Amino acid sequence: MKGSILIVDDEADMRDLLTEVLKGPYGVDSADTGATLKQKFSGAQPDVVLLDLKLPDVDGLELLPLIKKTWAGTEVIVLTGNATFDAAINATKAGAYHFLTKPFETQGLMVTVDRAIEHRRQSEENSSLHKVVSVLSGGASPVFASSQMKDVVRTIQRVAPSDVPILVTGESGTGKEVMADLIHAMSNRSKNRIIKINCAALPRELIESELFGSVKGAYTGAHTDREGLFRQAEGGTLFLDEISEMPIDTQSKLLRVLQDQEVRPIGGKVSYKTNCRIVAATNRPPADAIKDGKMREDLFYRISAITVHLPPLRERRDDIMPVANVFLKRFSAQANRTITGFTASAVERLTGFDWPGNIRQLQNEVQRAVLLCEGHTVDGPDLSITNVRATPEGQDTNFTLLEGVERNAIMTMLKETGGNKLEAAKRLGIGRQTLYNKIKAYGIEV
Repeated sequence: MKGSILIVDDEADMRDLLTEVLKGPYGVDSADTGATLKQKFSGAQPDVVLLDLKLPDVDGLELLPLIKKTWAGTEVIVLTGNATFDAAINATKAGAYHFLTKPFETQGLMVTVDRAIEHRRQSEENSSLHKVVSVLSGGASPVFASSQMKDVVRTIQRVAPSDVPILVTGESGTGKEVMADLIHAMSNRSKNRIIKINCAALPRELIESELFGSVKGAYTGAHTDREGLFRQAEGGTLFLDEISEMPIDTQSKLLRVLQDQEVRPIGGKVSYKTNCRIVAATNRPPADAIKDGKMREDLFYRISAITVHLPPLRERRDDIMPVANVFLKRFSAQANRTITGFTASAVERLTGFDWPGNIRQLQNEVQRAVLLCEGHTVDGPDLSITNVRATPEGQDTNFTLLEGVERNAIMTMLKETGGNKLEAAKRLGIGRQTLYNKIKAYGIEV
């Protein structure tokens, strides 16, 4: 079926004729008055409205703005038996897609309807693309040039309008939170809030209160009722970052909430219905997290109706310079500096580096370069990174090339920060615990 049509005409013979002509390729509904049309506003949105200007209870031109306000994407084709130039102009100004005079040829009507539906779909695609650009780059040109990330964005465009839970996976710094923002922006819940929580950042005794809420006196220090994030995200999206770091017993309670669509505050006696879309993220491969006892398998299946994987930056080098240029524009404006781009030397360094901290590290590197460079372009020496492409001398030969690059980057940053792990993690664009784990895994002595 090509699309859905709503016929608004008070003449029964005309409604029957149009229905007969259109019902094959289209889904067809009809209304005989303005009042009947208004009753349909609470139902499914049609692709096209065929609107007669002469209705018994209202002028069709008065209905046009109301139709466009209620069904923003619907195209309106005006029908009239008393065509005038002024009427056509007024209809166009009010938002009509086209103006047809009765009687009209059946073939001409079909062509006009087909074009109206195609125009509606192109408008939706353009609006969707605008949201992608706006979320990812603040209105600049599209950030991603790699085929991998274009596939990711296309997937999100398809699934975001639904309410299915989505799990975003990828290494630290690959942009999982940005993807959550994009999913929310492109969903039908975008008019409401997206609420975010980092499950690794809260102690065990607080995360349940944060998620589900609590009543006064539920635990020591609970001096007032606390509204949980599920309630705050009502009608919107709840982003659970680093969900594999959530305590297992809390995961059990979360699973119950997702199954029952009800949440009960800690210490409370009443459960409340909840209506928010779940987007979760983890930097651990889900199979490893389940095997290591970090994630309940049944919770994984509940939150991963759709799984979106973000490849690391080293595997999509085509994205490095587009992303770097977006950061350059942003940080130059913030610093009130005129920096126009990167020299060939800087581009070589940026595209040749393996970015163990991924986009977050690239962001920090560009921000640092903007503050330190002396000219109107960022040059190679303005960057703290070097193109290390081989295993460092003396390193265990069991390390892979990638591990060697990562180990060397960590050692270099620890040296630059005088062994300050917190500052090193910040500059690398990775979490403090992630840095500790890598220091231990690579046997690095600080």
